[in-house]
Amino acid sequence: MKLKAKKIDLESRDQMVILNSSDAENIGLRSQDRVSVNHTDNTCIVVVETSKSLVEEGHIGLVEKVMKRLDVDEESPIVVKPTGKPESVEHIKEKLEGKELSEHGIREIIQDIVNQRLSDIELSAYVSGIYSQGMNNREIKYLINSMIETGETIEYDRHPVFDHHSIGGVPGNKITLLIVPIVASAGLMIPKTSSRAISSAGGTADIFETLADVDLSIGEIKEIAEDIGGTITWGGAVNLAPSDDMIIRAEYPLRIDPYPQVLASVLSKKKSAGAEYLVMDIPVGPNTKVEEMELGRKYARDFVSLGEEIGIETSCALSYGGQPIGKAVGPSIEAKEALMALEGKEVPSSLIEKSTTLAGMVLEQGGIRDGKEEAKKLLESGKALDKMKQIIDRQHGDPEVSSEDIEIGEYSKKIYSDEEGYVDSVNNEEIIKIVRAAGGPNSKKAGMLLNKKKGDKVEKDEKKYTIYSEYESKLKEAVDLANHLKPLKIEGMILETHPNIKKI
Repeated sequence: MKLKAKKIDLESRDQMVILNSSDAENIGLRSQDRVSVNHTDNTCIVVVETSKSLVEEGHIGLVEKVMKRLDVDEESPIVVKPTGKPESVEHIKEKLEGKELSEHGIREIIQDIVNQRLSDIELSAYVSGIYSQGMNNREIKYLINSMIETGETIEYDRHPVFDHHSIGGVPGNKITLLIVPIVASAGLMIPKTSSRAISSAGGTADIFETLADVDLSIGEIKEIAEDIGGTITWGGAVNLAPSDDMIIRAEYPLRIDPYPQVLASVLSKKKSAGAEYLVMDIPVGPNTKVEEMELGRKYARDFVSLGEEIGIETSCALSYGGQPIGKAVGPSIEAKEALMALEGKEVPSSLIEKSTTLAGMVLEQGGIRDGKEEAKKLLESGKALDKMKQIIDRQHGDPEVSSEDIEIGEYSKKIYSDEEGYVDSVNNEEIIKIVRAAGGPNSKKAGMLLNKKKGDKVEKDEKKYTIYSEYESKLKEAVDLANHLKPLKIEGMILETHPNIKKI
């Protein structure tokens, strides 16, 4: 069937077209079927959606990226032909049935994900299959290699290449902003590619973006890292293991994080980024991705084993994840707290302890003895701050920026305790929800500053935390949510009395 192109402005999958329901019926197509669309010598395989109103008969609705791939203008003639499902769909079905996938089968799935040949439903089926049926380490290794092969890689002339990564789940995790300058100031090379927030209050790239440009090319990352020893960039700006971001988009609505995919996601991106030595942070605690120590140990064993299989020497640290790191949560306010630590100002000990411990592990991988003590010396001497200024400068930021220069949301609300007692627990998930309600991470100045943490004594009418936002309406939304959730649970010293004391 020959149809005329019509541009449609929809936030949808890049590889989707819309047909009028009557035209679709005439050629035997239903929603989520595939078609080959062709204009002159340009062809691509896309998924069909149907509509009675968005596109009139005789036309085909194309999103902008499909129009560019076909090199067409509005009203250009498009030839539409039905086409069959890709082979990878059968392999997805095999996994749903609990079968082990072959290297070929996994490669077909990942290639079709990258080329966007799978519908949203089929991609969700893949995610559900590995979540419910799992994968053995042989399958995960095939998955890692396929994810690497379908993207770009960074090849360095300087070696060795060090890296660190946290699997996340804990708000306030701004440790990269200390670890990278500490390690680089010791003479090692640590080109850190980081993520933006998916469901958190702010990813490392969101935090560092308040100080410098994080959207660097592979050439820029390579040049800066080899010259000054460190970078902090957004991995999404370069095409490293591109299937990972597509899979994450399918995981997010389902609120699942399949174990095999976590391993493959981290290791494929680290290998693509050129890492030869890796320190993994695995936070363990309530309301984190890893709530039990035994699961944390399993992650550690598999990261080490799979890392060895693909040529990355990996060390893991199971860290305390029961509450935020430091007191600041949200991009700008976390950047402010990180700079305060580098400047030698007073910050929570949890931030210094975790950062220097993990940085010390990287230093010891590089042959430096007493790594943690050396990391503390580099931090306390100001050498790490000097290195951070170099990194900011090379990534097009202001090298003279200080913690006092960082602006946070102009609208704020202090939240006070209505009871006396001790902070029994801090709910990570609820803190993240509150900061996101305040506008984060898209609004970099949204955040929360904790005045009390687990174990702290709280007097009645004493301040527990402050919420910040750039917008009054968002602040009100966040405050209402905070008052409902009560993310800091306060208990008195006496939990119960036995027998109950009766009033006379």
